[in-house]
Amino acid sequence: MDKTNLRRQRNAARASLSPEELRANAMKTRETLLDQPWVQMAGLVACYWSTGSEPDTHGLVFALWKHGATILLPVLRADHDLDWAVYDGPDTLAPGPYGIMEPVDTRRGVDAIRTAALVIAPALAVDRVTGVRLGRGGGSYDRALARVGPNVPTVALLHSGELIDGVPAEPHDQPVRYAMTPEGLTTLM
Repeated sequence: MDKTNLRRQRNAARASLSPEELRANAMKTRETLLDQPWVQMAGLVACYWSTGSEPDTHGLVFALWKHGATILLPVLRADHDLDWAVYDGPDTLAPGPYGIMEPVDTRRGVDAIRTAALVIAPALAVDRVTGVRLGRGGGSYDRALARVGPNVPTVALLHSGELIDGVPAEPHDQPVRYAMTPEGLTTLM
């Protein structure tokens, strides 16, 4: 299946999830991820602020922040690359392009992700063999993930059934090292 059709399929599956399923999935994912020692020790975490039927990150971001981590959230630039700014609580967010909430803090630049000890990325699906993630199609996260060091844990948050065989890959696609589903954490690479 090509990326366009796979995106359509995955978005339709997500749209069918009930609010109760989304909340239960978020809780399981958050608790499992927060139990990982390498997550607990990460002082600087690059994450995203979820929207719509994406696996919810709001509670995760808040919990990491309350436990003392510095959280970088993306700020979409006009060229569709990602700038980064520090999250300093839920009152420090404002709608950005496409209505996605972004921090209002000073922009740190596209290379700020290089300093993260943990990167949590969105995905519609992840290939269980190669770690290639299917994003929304803009390439923003592939550019950002290309800047992350080889030893930094990169985690894609997924719903059940989104860790699959055969995500189409292109040369610019960047794999992730872990997939986090409500069923648990899977090491990919």
